Amino acid sequence: MDLFRTRDHVPDFDAYVEVYHKRSAATRARCRAELDVAYGPGELERLDLFFPEGEVRAAPVHLFIHGGYWRMFDKSDFSFVADTVVAAGGIAAILNYSLMPAVRMEKIVRQVRAAAAWLCENAAGFGGDPEKFTVSGHSAGGHLCAFLLDADSPVRPKATLMLSGIYELEPLQHSFLQPEIGITDEEVRRFSPLRLAYRPIGPAMLMAGVHETEPFHEQGQAMAETLQRDGLEAEFQSIPGANHMSIVLDLGNAETAPGRALAQMVKRGA
Repeated sequence: MDLFRTRDHVPDFDAYVEVYHKRSAATRARCRAELDVAYGPGELERLDLFFPEGEVRAAPVHLFIHGGYWRMFDKSDFSFVADTVVAAGGIAAILNYSLMPAVRMEKIVRQVRAAAAWLCENAAGFGGDPEKFTVSGHSAGGHLCAFLLDADSPVRPKATLMLSGIYELEPLQHSFLQPEIGITDEEVRRFSPLRLAYRPIGPAMLMAGVHETEPFHEQGQAMAETLQRDGLEAEFQSIPGANHMSIVLDLGNAETAPGRALAQMVKRGA
């Protein structure tokens, strides 16, 4: 059994995806939002902004990066993450990026950095404070968060929450994913977060569900230790009752451990 193939370990995978869709549609119907805001010229270089109620001035800005092994899902599937952010008084930015194999990892990393830079440069124009910029991501999105923490990042997040990320790409070359996206040796070398150096900026919390497979726990712990090595405050937590699909749903519920961590990060303005 492939330890990276989520469907093998979450039998109700499709039911979770349906919940993503329903909860996200409800969020878009309920919250004030600006959808499909361009952060670059590409067709998928878009993000959705969600705002708290009332006048918004110098609010925290939070960027969420979705997962899907860099080759599936859309920002519209994860609007529900904004529920926790706006309830905490922040502005949520839910990101889209181009998908593999149509593009390579280098372009996706470049897009994530461009989106973060755009948010910080334009925050004042939509009621945000770039000094209160934080980021979270799930699965591939957790991996992509790392590229906002390293020396080449154009921004300095005040805090980061990384759920169920993949931080060493080499094992994926031997997984179900390789025939789909063909991770190259160069991509392993350049885009494995465990192989990079980081700046001592804001704290990072890393999480994986207790029902996820060993690589997510082993790599999460290793990533926390890598960040600690480079002077960041970092911690890895295993979340009781959670699996790879449920843990991201928890971000939209401030009564769960991931949701509480997200809300606290936003409220503090990190």
